Amino acid sequence: MITYEDFLKVDIRVGRIVQVDDFPKAKRPAYKLRIDFGALGVKASSAQIVKHYDKGELLGKLVLAVVNFPPRQIADFFSEVLTLGVIVGDGDVVLVHPDQDVPLGAPLR
Repeated sequence: MITYEDFLKVDIRVGRIVQVDDFPKAKRPAYKLRIDFGALGVKASSAQIVKHYDKGELLGKLVLAVVNFPPRQIADFFSEVLTLGVIVGDGDVVLVHPDQDVPLGAPLR
């Protein structure tokens, strides 16, 4: 069990996907995302979401991401944020996202 104070240490924010690129060097099929978090800036993320999403449908989509983990190197790419999703099947991921337009950078509580 964790406390509510522990949960508050995880900084989860709303961002909008502004760029999607293929990531052929990833071990598992993934995209390289650029996500705009408003005042926090644009951050990079690797996301294993290719099974459920085409690149075109991801552009402009709101997502939730952890923005206070240290960057993680994946092949030749530095993932700065962890884009959140639900794992279904064998590691396939479905994104978690707001169902209404909300301000970029807004925190999850």
